Amino acid sequence: MTGTLCKKCLIGVDAEDYAQLIAKNRAAVRERDRTDDAEYARRVGICEACEKLSGPTCLACGCYVELRAIRKVSHCPYKRW
Repeated sequence: MTGTLCKKCLIGVDAEDYAQLIAKNRAAVRERDRTDDAEYARRVGICEACEKLSGPTCLACGCYVELRAIRKVSHCPYKRW
């Protein structure tokens, strides 16, 4: 992924465009550095149930959880995954 994203960047972005953005960023990460589909889904599921999630953003660290969950080396700031 080049650059960073902010909430302002997602104003007016519909769900389909957001899904394409996530897929594009997931594909940009080398396979050996990427979580497999099951682990990715597990991580996102944990974040979706978290009280610190606001839309796509983690209020604890400011990341987009679906982008953070892509990389094997990433972790939850609360160590939930």
